[in-house]
Amino acid sequence: MSNGTQTYGGELRERLQQDELLVCPGVHDPLTAAIADHVGFDAMYMTGYGTSISKVGYPDAGFITMPEMIANAENIQERVDVPLVADADNGYGNATNVIRTVREYVKAGVAAIHIEDQTFPKRCGHTKGRQVILKDEAVGKIAAAADVRDDRAEDFVIIARTDARGTGGGSLDEAIDRANAFLDVGADVAFVEGPTDTDELQRIGREVDGPILYNFVGDIGTSPYVPLESLDEWGFDLVLFPIVSTLSTIANVHADLAAFAEDPVDAMRSVDDDFAAEPVGSLHEFSGFPEIVEWEEAYLPEEEQDKYTGSLGDELTDT
Repeated sequence: MSNGTQTYGGELRERLQQDELLVCPGVHDPLTAAIADHVGFDAMYMTGYGTSISKVGYPDAGFITMPEMIANAENIQERVDVPLVADADNGYGNATNVIRTVREYVKAGVAAIHIEDQTFPKRCGHTKGRQVILKDEAVGKIAAAADVRDDRAEDFVIIARTDARGTGGGSLDEAIDRANAFLDVGADVAFVEGPTDTDELQRIGREVDGPILYNFVGDIGTSPYVPLESLDEWGFDLVLFPIVSTLSTIANVHADLAAFAEDPVDAMRSVDDDFAAEPVGSLHEFSGFPEIVEWEEAYLPEEEQDKYTGSLGDELTDT
């Protein structure tokens, strides 16, 4: 819950109904989510690729499990004050597995998930070797997800993704057909992965009969860079930038550690200066220590609080 009885799913639904494209930066853990929350966005997205590489050290090729994904999503949503859209891969099995997957994401408290129609093991939607299951089976999985939503959390948002465009011999016609079939059985948003040019994006906008999502993956993928104004004009409702935090983390940490290898002291000073230049306060403040101090003052016996006098806790209480 985000405030009172309003769920994050309810907030996301209200935001999607507004006549403005919703932009979601990708985050891969609670730390990058906290940074995005500090900057300020209306919603954010838990990337599957970034979760996989950051949590288990493997690329987005079916190596991360459902419990690991859900735990990350739950920790991220707990840390931020805006709706989180989470990657749920291919639902981790058939339609019966999808039932449990959706139930677990609902319990995690996130606003939305997307489920794709890839076979197992799945892989990043912008790599070779992807395959999709038969359309009827895929439709059944989305129908199962929608039924769980209706039974457990009506505000929860189901985003149905098709990778049919990017499989061997896959066509945009097939992808659009699947997207509409998913909407017909209860998906809230359709997600056609892998359009290759602006003409295909405009076709998706015209021919998919419901809210639609664009996955803005940048240079690692096959889909084009396009102005947000154009996506809005073509009828898109939601745009994900899935790997922005992951690429930023890799690039910046690599640069800092390369400098550290040359001169640890100077590099540490440079990192300190870069951190101080950002409007986030101290590391202790940003990480949430002031709130911990408030909890201690509210709930711990006085004799327990005395041990913090003159320490970090006392400093934060005085600031």
